[in-house]
Amino acid sequence: MRAAVLTEFGAPLTVREVPDPEPVGGEVLVEVLATCVLPYAAEVFGGVRNYPLVPPVVPGLGGVGRVVRTGPDATRLRAGDLVWCDPTVRSRDDALTPDIALQGWSSRGDGGAALARHLHDGSFAELMRVPTENVFPLPSAAGDDPARWAALAVHAVPYGGLTAGELRPGETLLVSGATGNFGSSAVAVGLAMGAGRVVVPGRNRDALALLVDRFGPRVRPVTLTGEEAADRAAMSAAADGPIDMVIDLLPPSAPSSAARAAAMTVREYGRVVLMGGVGMLGGDDLALPYPWIMRNSITVRGQWMAPRTANVGLIRLLASGALDLAPERVRSFPLDAVADAVTHAAAHAGPFDRTALTPRTG
Repeated sequence: MRAAVLTEFGAPLTVREVPDPEPVGGEVLVEVLATCVLPYAAEVFGGVRNYPLVPPVVPGLGGVGRVVRTGPDATRLRAGDLVWCDPTVRSRDDALTPDIALQGWSSRGDGGAALARHLHDGSFAELMRVPTENVFPLPSAAGDDPARWAALAVHAVPYGGLTAGELRPGETLLVSGATGNFGSSAVAVGLAMGAGRVVVPGRNRDALALLVDRFGPRVRPVTLTGEEAADRAAMSAAADGPIDMVIDLLPPSAPSSAARAAAMTVREYGRVVLMGGVGMLGGDDLALPYPWIMRNSITVRGQWMAPRTANVGLIRLLASGALDLAPERVRSFPLDAVADAVTHAAAHAGPFDRTALTPRTG
């Protein structure tokens, strides 16, 4: 098969022939129709983000594909099925605290590194082997435009956070980092899940206007100044009532003060979910005040990616139209143009801009 290979950090991806993956028991072989190229992919491949990938490696974070062959443990999947491949791989030998790796992308700790050595390669290839439990059937409509449905890789992140935070219909949600690729997705997903109001802080006025134009009066924009107390007051005022939940999706370049200002707008007994990259490249820690957390009975939790069951709920939201992919701007690239795809993704990192790689078509 042909694949795009990262031979070393800082070097361009090389498209070349590599051996076909050989699935073992408990795995499925999938033909990759489309995979999302994330806006920060160039930072990963350049070594800027210090991800624990081990070159040579075929990168790529999940994808839309068709089943080629299943293992003996598959009872419902069949060859030819259109599927979503969830990249979040979990170890099977500890149900309470499983190790986690993002296939072809990242991992956590020594156990995650062991998983990454076994499932080393991702979706920038014509074929990919995936754990059986990470393969989810898609509606036939996804086959008409798999590149658009590859955005599942983006939407799954905030969906995992919003379900972890138990967002309820009618609640007011604040999305910290709302003008970014993942943050804008959280706005769309939150509204699809029934949020009554979503506060969207940011410095990019055009991006804020785009969110309001797309979703209407349920979205409340706030232009940030960088002054923590003033920004916190402005966000609280925009909510026009208590903020039930805050989800933070700020990138590593954002200061911890921005995440703290947003988090501290939440009401008494409110919930804060941390999913962003603040502090991952250095800088100050979040430093939320202990008395504020304790006396206001605040729940603060981290969430990395989404549980396996979240894939089913997200696919249902998309199939029903509650979460609409139609307005998203999608640019697709063939495998041979992977370098152009990575460059395009970095230059188009705004709300609802998607870059897709299509190793196989049809």
